[in-house]
Amino acid sequence: MDNNNNQNNDSRMNNNEKKRDTNSGTSLWKIGLVAFVSAMLGVGIAFAGFSYFGNNNNDSTNMASDGTAGTTQVSNTKAKTANTMTGAYKQVNGAVVSVINLQKQKEQSSSDGSLSSIFGDLFGDSNSGNSSDSNSSSDDNSSDNGSSDGNSSDNNSSSSSSKSADLQEYSEGSGVIYSKQNGKGYIVTNNHVVEGSDSLEVILEDGTKMSAKLVGSDSTTDLAVLEIDGNKVPATASFGNSDNVSPGDPVIAIGSPLGSQYATTVTQGIISATNRTVETQDQNTGQVTGEATVIQTDAAINPGNSGGPLVNEAGQIVGINSMKLASNTDGTSVEGMGFAIPSNEVVKIINQLVKNGKVERPSLGIKVIDLDQITDDSQSSLKLPSNITKGVVIYSTTAGSVAKSAGLEKNDVIVKLGEKKVSSVADLHSALYSHSVGDTVSVQYYRNGKLKTAQVHLTKKTSE
Repeated sequence: MDNNNNQNNDSRMNNNEKKRDTNSGTSLWKIGLVAFVSAMLGVGIAFAGFSYFGNNNNDSTNMASDGTAGTTQVSNTKAKTANTMTGAYKQVNGAVVSVINLQKQKEQSSSDGSLSSIFGDLFGDSNSGNSSDSNSSSDDNSSDNGSSDGNSSDNNSSSSSSKSADLQEYSEGSGVIYSKQNGKGYIVTNNHVVEGSDSLEVILEDGTKMSAKLVGSDSTTDLAVLEIDGNKVPATASFGNSDNVSPGDPVIAIGSPLGSQYATTVTQGIISATNRTVETQDQNTGQVTGEATVIQTDAAINPGNSGGPLVNEAGQIVGINSMKLASNTDGTSVEGMGFAIPSNEVVKIINQLVKNGKVERPSLGIKVIDLDQITDDSQSSLKLPSNITKGVVIYSTTAGSVAKSAGLEKNDVIVKLGEKKVSSVADLHSALYSHSVGDTVSVQYYRNGKLKTAQVHLTKKTSE
């Protein structure tokens, strides 16, 4: 969760040393005496405790089996631990790559303020020059939040006539190889990892670096597909069904936090929620552009994990890591709240990107809010039956939209689209995007307490 640096220096050092009064020798003598007495009491307690717990073992814990001190050895007995997630990691890690975004040298305007909002810490954000890792290391170790400064000296020393001399590492994220077909390897990553690139490179698990081609990207879902030489593909990972995950399920996140220096880093956590709705933002302006339905996890994910897989116990990809909640609206620091695009959504999008290079999706042309998010007074004005407590309230319709053409109005409460019940905005998105442009779908809604049905002819997504 690449244009702005929102790197959170959570590991701030606290150098608050306690100072003791040293004004008089008498004080020092007293302190020394108290310390000595305390130490003796401590030793006595420690010995008493040791003697108490050591009685059953005849104090053998301090002696070798032959009674000789100084002959301690390492046991060859292996600890029996659960290895489910270790196996899952081994199934996927060979397919995880680092993705390097190369761009021509140019001045970058700072928009730190616009991206410091609740979901501003989108991984892969680029820094305009304060990452020590990128400034002191090679391309392979450049931080995800690193700037182009890390490679500027190399580029300046090259021939100015060379196109490659004009390119420098802008940012770095993660990706995963999911398919090898027709001599090509396909990698899924985030759109914001590759956005604005003039060239792309990937680094395989063994450190091999190669060029990659952008097949297609979709800013709405923040997904992109890259293509590499199929002969160089070391492994591929498979997708699991994200509808089958539940809160509490163990998962691991694999990627390159802070860049390829820490490639294939694995962290473990659980599924915290399966159906979160979060706002999406324009990476340049910070303006809210829509909403996304995502999986929430507490597995540690950091800048550079963007585009990497979220993996279940079976070694299947159930999500693509995309963003995390770094701070609340009041500035409170937040930990353990990361978000991944569900695998079912990922597969649908990447298949379209491979076939068409872009995604066309239907739109109703309305703005909505969850019914349970509005006040009781507002709900009473909707005159809903007492058993209707879930749904989506229309609070505006776009002129010329398909919803308006079908007769939908402000304050209508949508409860079903097609064959799917709608209890929330997330449900509405899921139901809508399960259809294709050109489909006609029925929409059930309440108006003034009465259930009505409209037939809506879906068109492609409008600019709003």
